Amino acid sequence: MRIALAQLNYTVNHFEGNIAKMVDTINRAKTDRVDLIVFSELAVCGYPPHDLLEREEFVKKCVEAVEKLASHSVGISVIVGAPSLNTSPRGKMLFNSAYVLSEGKIASVHHKSLLPDYDVFDEYRYFETNVDQYSLANNGNSKIAITVCEDLWDDQPVTSSFGREMLYRTSPMEKLSKLNPDFIINIAASPFNYNSEESRLEVFRSNVARYGLPVIYVNQVGGNTELLFDGGSMVLNSKGDVMHLLKSFEEDYFVIDTGDLNLNNHQSIESGEQMRIARIHDALVMGIRDYFKKMGFTKATLGLSGGIDSAVVLALAQRALGSEAIRVLLMPSQFSSQHSIDDAVALAKKLNIQYDIVGIQPIFDSFKNQLQPIFEGLEENITEENIQARVRGTLLMALSNKFGHLLLNTSNKSEAAVGYGTLYGDMNGAISVLGDVYKTDVYRLANYINRNEEIIPINTIVKPPSAELRPDQKDSDSLPPYDILDAILFAYIEQQLSAEKIVEKGFDPTIVSKVIRMVNVNEYKRFQAPPILRVSSKAFGFGRKMPLVAKW
Repeated sequence: MRIALAQLNYTVNHFEGNIAKMVDTINRAKTDRVDLIVFSELAVCGYPPHDLLEREEFVKKCVEAVEKLASHSVGISVIVGAPSLNTSPRGKMLFNSAYVLSEGKIASVHHKSLLPDYDVFDEYRYFETNVDQYSLANNGNSKIAITVCEDLWDDQPVTSSFGREMLYRTSPMEKLSKLNPDFIINIAASPFNYNSEESRLEVFRSNVARYGLPVIYVNQVGGNTELLFDGGSMVLNSKGDVMHLLKSFEEDYFVIDTGDLNLNNHQSIESGEQMRIARIHDALVMGIRDYFKKMGFTKATLGLSGGIDSAVVLALAQRALGSEAIRVLLMPSQFSSQHSIDDAVALAKKLNIQYDIVGIQPIFDSFKNQLQPIFEGLEENITEENIQARVRGTLLMALSNKFGHLLLNTSNKSEAAVGYGTLYGDMNGAISVLGDVYKTDVYRLANYINRNEEIIPINTIVKPPSAELRPDQKDSDSLPPYDILDAILFAYIEQQLSAEKIVEKGFDPTIVSKVIRMVNVNEYKRFQAPPILRVSSKAFGFGRKMPLVAKW
């Protein structure tokens, strides 16, 4: 049997576009004499649909989309993800299901059993758990165990000191394996993080080893708001070797013959630090591109300071949208160094980006003059620094409003973590590009962007980072060195280690205590920040559920 893996980029609630894309791919598969084509989880409506699943008209469109897709299944079978109605009088209204379509109709429906409700996942909010409907799909002489994403993750890698491998009481594959399938098909909407490829392989190989069955995995690709789906669909043989790995961060298509699933064919997979940074780079470029495309915007703006964060964001945006789609604003003050202005101008010219320069000093002085009677006798402090940031934020939003451009936020994860940013100032934006990228990785991204030629000025990379909001200001005046800060933040946020365990790693107890307190007391700031393009397993944003008000 010939099976096609269809790795496509879907838009949430765009039924016409999603179905048209799948029909085109089905027709391609028919030309390739394919017997079965496989699409990803909730493909008809796009993942994640969130509370749209609570709207009757949305679910009706899902059902109609499946029926339309079924009409194209003559001469070929189709596996596709979509919601299905729970006909039982008990439980939630919907299942998260995989439909098997054949000869113009729905041949069978297979429901997802394991519904993740951790971090960005909230499927148990909408879907009923499958507890007793386990059956194989038959196609020709093949018996197929169809699983939906998490169904293969009953035993999963632990990344936290307080995690556990066995999150669920049941194992769908354990039950399906008793029906003697020939192989496993897993349809998924599995978001990217920079360790996702390794963790997926670990899970799939564990299943191959446990059940002795090949795995065909089809994942969604593309950005849907914060979530970035890398694709990376793959075929594993009965020994756990990757026979074929589809492309990352772009649509792809591949045909496998089931007769080859026991062959010793093996595809190597690149890894290492350079590959990690390359994947973050590609994820962010895709995330920017899809955010604009799916929102219906074509133009972007950002504040270009001459610092490394805005430089990296501009380079990424230029690759995602093109030079003609971007207009940047330089907003120097009396504290801005000439080399920062020169670096910003040089980068804009290098990338052929339209730029404007608007000095903020007269506006800043006006604010101070108006506030002088109230502030008389008080020393200047962070208040005046924040006023400058908010002036810049206002100017950027004016540019955004006047020209219909979306504002790209340039703050990084290190700054967001410790509150080193100004609400309604440099925290403004429609999307945060680097909000899940630590400062040390921002430098690595800059070097990666410059790997073939100097694009970001070297001075931007090597100079000490500074907000330039007061004379001779350096980030190190307020924060530990970024290599130390980021290591502590990673241990606290990603690994969820206690202060005591972080200190045991060799860090100064005073610095650890200070950093952790800064993270905790600035949760209210992050709650008001723009959506963040996620590249890690523990990002700030809608998947993080921490109290804004607590005793720290």
